[in-house]
Amino acid sequence: MVLKRLLALGLFVCFIALQPAAAAPKTSPEEAETFIKTHGDQAVQLLSDKSVPMTDREARIRELLRKNFDLETIGRFVLAKYWRSASPDQQADYLSVFSEYVLRTYARRLGGYGNEQFKITSARPLGNRDAIVLTEISRQAGPPITAGWRVRGGDTDYKIIDVMVEGVSMAATQRSEFETIVRDQGLVGLIEILRAKVTTFPARPS
Repeated sequence: MVLKRLLALGLFVCFIALQPAAAAPKTSPEEAETFIKTHGDQAVQLLSDKSVPMTDREARIRELLRKNFDLETIGRFVLAKYWRSASPDQQADYLSVFSEYVLRTYARRLGGYGNEQFKITSARPLGNRDAIVLTEISRQAGPPITAGWRVRGGDTDYKIIDVMVEGVSMAATQRSEFETIVRDQGLVGLIEILRAKVTTFPARPS
């Protein structure tokens, strides 16, 4: 009898754990699509203005990314189990340097683009809470790039929490890379590596 009760209790706990949080709203694919289109058009407009020096274009793209990426959610996911064992000061230091690292990385990659065509191909729910918006970026040289933008809606706005390029999650890739670094050099080592990358990450000349 005791064993049956324990088994029933275990199954009930597992069932509850698998349910989506009641307070977490589902993200509308249609609204996520509008969000991506609006800010994608802004990015294309910024990147197409070749009268603006490269350093200024990258700075403007960085601010656009800062506004639209949920850097805390991404940062915590990427750090995985090491986030929970970090001290509050370490968490703050990590999020600060990680956010700047992500912004500079994406801004640098995007800064050299121009005259590309950006179009949305589809949008659908993803998981219990999010939506993914699939896009295609055509280039003058080379095949088009397919990218998926994982969007999560909040109480007042929408944020990007992952980018999937050719089907590969950037957050998952970074998580694997960071796990190796933390395992070998500790969280302090990871923070110092990111800080070094940020401080030696100048914009490319125009």
